[in-house]
Amino acid sequence: MNILAALTQAEAKLKKQADIVRKQLQAVRAARKILGHDAAGGGKRIGRKKRVMSAAARARIGKATKARWAKFRAAKAKGKH
Repeated sequence: MNILAALTQAEAKLKKQADIVRKQLQAVRAARKILGHDAAGGGKRIGRKKRVMSAAARARIGKATKARWAKFRAAKAKGKH
């Protein structure tokens, strides 16, 4: 086999491998996009923004949670659970 034929064959093989890698890269980018990340890899979220809860709302939730646990512990101390 002459050198020119070997080089042509190697070039064809590398092009085939490059196509496979391109397809895999496209699949990874599509998965990242579905999961909400941009394709460039910056880590930016696409879609909904994170919800922010006010301090007053957190305080109300905390107070209600403490009341529920106090009620549970009092019931447990009486032997209901």
